[in-house]
Amino acid sequence: MFKNLIVYRIAPEWAADPAQLEAALDQMRFVPCTPTQPMSAGWVEPRGVAHAPLLEVVDGHWLLKLQVEHKAVPGAVVRRRAEEMAAQIEQQTGRKPGKKQMKELKEDALHELLPQAFAKRAAVQVWIDPVQRLLMVDSGSANRADEVVTQLVKAGEGLSLTLLQTAETPVAVMSAWLAGTEPPAAFSIDRECELKSPDEMKSVVRYARHALDIEEVREHIRSGKLPTRLALTWQGRVSFVLSDTGQVRKIAFLDGVFEGLPKVEKDEAFEADAAIATGELRQLIPDLVEALGGEHAISA
Repeated sequence: MFKNLIVYRIAPEWAADPAQLEAALDQMRFVPCTPTQPMSAGWVEPRGVAHAPLLEVVDGHWLLKLQVEHKAVPGAVVRRRAEEMAAQIEQQTGRKPGKKQMKELKEDALHELLPQAFAKRAAVQVWIDPVQRLLMVDSGSANRADEVVTQLVKAGEGLSLTLLQTAETPVAVMSAWLAGTEPPAAFSIDRECELKSPDEMKSVVRYARHALDIEEVREHIRSGKLPTRLALTWQGRVSFVLSDTGQVRKIAFLDGVFEGLPKVEKDEAFEADAAIATGELRQLIPDLVEALGGEHAISA
């Protein structure tokens, strides 16, 4: 159900309940772009079934989905059309448009071309754990997560979110693990990482499907290269890649997670998938935060 997670801390003063939040989301349902609108965002049914709830509650966890539609026109096409319009003006008036008018012509060209643009849609899942007061956005893009947070803050009256910060940086902790320090018992290092040099050379070393407990990796760390990605497994149940910004990427639930589970009907698959994903990840996240030195206390 989740492939990536960017984790936010919910401020303690927010006390909405699912019914209140769903009513607010209903006022911000997704509507496709109009012919001249470049972007539209709104809430859709997380179950993927028309007229289902906009907020699903599974084992106490709240699940939402934001849909975003973009209509993009290549910049080169806009410039070409603006130049054609400028040439027509010059031919008619004998005067070449200046910088200000060219900017306006580009805006006019974009407005003219948007109805012909192909619309692309992307859906972003959101998970709220009201007990731990955490909100997770299923995205590997900070910009896309910002879009989701903006929409949520509009919907949730009094909602305030901050990126979850740890006492130690992921870079420092990953460096220590690759240098030879054993990670906490809940975690094991897998066979993928990326190391970057912080100097002007910006050299990059990547390992894929390769043992990392080798002298070569330790030498890279000693020489000053910093890990930007490191593959880990938690409790032998969930594999993921930790980024230097604290994002959890490439989440995969391992075989043991599904052993002994009964088969479910198609209409029950959503609840089953959601229960498994949230049940595992709500334990993984606190363990990961603890491995990174605990949550950074924000002074009032």
